[in-house]
Amino acid sequence: MTADTLRITEIFHSLQGESRTTGLPTVFVRLTGCPLRCTWCDTEYSFHGGTRMSLDEIVKEVEGYGAKYVCVTGGEPLGQPNCLPLLEQLSDKGYEVSLETSGAMDVSLVDDRVVKVMDLKPPASGESHRNLYENIQHLTANDQVKFVVANREDYDWSVSKMLQYNLANRVSDVLFSPVNDQLGPDQLADWIISDKLPVRFQVQLHRVIWGDKTGV
Repeated sequence: MTADTLRITEIFHSLQGESRTTGLPTVFVRLTGCPLRCTWCDTEYSFHGGTRMSLDEIVKEVEGYGAKYVCVTGGEPLGQPNCLPLLEQLSDKGYEVSLETSGAMDVSLVDDRVVKVMDLKPPASGESHRNLYENIQHLTANDQVKFVVANREDYDWSVSKMLQYNLANRVSDVLFSPVNDQLGPDQLADWIISDKLPVRFQVQLHRVIWGDKTGV
């Protein structure tokens, strides 16, 4: 990889559609590439291509939007080693930075100022064998763990992992999301309420507002 550069799929300004900052104006920096192939992935366009940009160019473009929050996402952003210094530079600039990561890449070197929003992949994703459970020890009370649930089996698996690793007491939020067009949000909400789970239910707000398209 060229020194001090990253391959970028897109940089855009929108409302955060997920996590505990849902609804807040946020700049998204979407890095290109991902080693996983989840069955329900909604960002397959980020797997290939992209534009090579220097870290300084990325930060300058982010600054142009005047937002407080920055989300570095993918694909899998940690698949590019220079993601780590980008997170550090953005944090040095005073942004509230979050990192969306699949849970299959080592998060131990991520800057402590960055909020890690880490997936654990349930069985229907086709990638649950890629979960790197060693990452859990590197999560802090400021981080979040996300489960994207396609069916009842996924739900039961997610609950078991949440309990096994005491996630509700380890991180700030445990997030449960339904897979679009596979599990009704009302069904997932009913399960959560019935089981009195200490989790945050979420849908993809950007899909609700703009539908299924890029750059939002």
